[in-house]
Amino acid sequence: MRPLDGITVVTLEHAIAAPFCTRQLADLGARVIKVERPGVGDFARAYDTRARGMASHFVWTNRSKESLTLDVKHRQAAPILEGLLAGADVLVQNLAPGAAARLGLSWEALKERFPRLIVCDISGYGADGPYRDKKAYDLLIQSESGFLSITGSPDEPAKAGCSIADIAAGMYAYTNILAALIQRGRTGEGAHIDVSMLESMAEWMNYPLYYAIDGAAPPPRAGAAHATIYPYGPFPVGDGKTVMLGLQNEREWEQFCAKVLRQPELAADARFASNAARNGARQELRAIIVDVFAQLTAEQVVARLDEAQIANAHMNDMHDLWRHPQLAARGRWVDVGIPDGAIPALLPPAVPNTWQARMDPVPALGEHTEAILSGLGYASADIAALRAERAI
Repeated sequence: MRPLDGITVVTLEHAIAAPFCTRQLADLGARVIKVERPGVGDFARAYDTRARGMASHFVWTNRSKESLTLDVKHRQAAPILEGLLAGADVLVQNLAPGAAARLGLSWEALKERFPRLIVCDISGYGADGPYRDKKAYDLLIQSESGFLSITGSPDEPAKAGCSIADIAAGMYAYTNILAALIQRGRTGEGAHIDVSMLESMAEWMNYPLYYAIDGAAPPPRAGAAHATIYPYGPFPVGDGKTVMLGLQNEREWEQFCAKVLRQPELAADARFASNAARNGARQELRAIIVDVFAQLTAEQVVARLDEAQIANAHMNDMHDLWRHPQLAARGRWVDVGIPDGAIPALLPPAVPNTWQARMDPVPALGEHTEAILSGLGYASADIAALRAERAI
């Protein structure tokens, strides 16, 4: 038995934040009914075709779901949605600002008829405030939250390479839905969850916020290096590769000098006597480190770092991650179905030993429409009529 077996989630979702949330609910066993626009579907389906003919974002965030095509603005849509919600535990939506309310799917419109329903709204800026009606995409929230101001090189800001604002909002939606389900088990009452992408990213920005409190200078952009700890970041080595390493305290600094650089006298050098000193003398210290590493291969540098118990990592690309020996050794890859075959997928992190994550196929657009409507009591002739009217 999975933790969410028997829980039904209805979701009007697109892009990443809400689909990532609901996919994780599906991982835990929930039945997730994804309502999509007929003929088009979630626009993330069309982002690319890199994942064996499907969009990479879509494959990642939509396995184990059922796809129902429904024109939610059609006059026949309201009774279908009503029927779905009558059997649902959770409604998730990240439509354009105000769209859910116009469809009669706001918490206020639903709470009397469905008192046990948990409604989770995911938006860029939240349900009120001066930014309420602004559209929001991941990069825009990375910018609005100040993330871009501390990420990149000294000369140019850089966005994160994955959709971190969407991921942050999706994770807070997911965890708060789980909390609401626990609370409902105690009170019998549903809940309204309002998740803002901006507030999710602002939470993640608390370290630089506090670092810059009371008008203090914010952390500088430092590329792949740490902005305030040194040495902590990427260093080139003699075989053309790059090794990432990080020191956290003075004991590690002494070990680094003795066992990695093999210059133990550096540990007592006044220029590098504390992290603050090392941070202020980055260029001098970097020259020393690079000079030593230039005589070694990446594996030799890693071996020295491991011997000194200094944290380190390879600078992997996506191909390296596909082949990562740790993921392979722990059996983290399984195949899941896609409409035209199968594709490898990572098992969810932190799955307990008492149950297995659900890893069902990524749905084709509208694949489950007839089955879902039949479950609501629609006869074949009714479904055909709905299709003829382009309601589904």
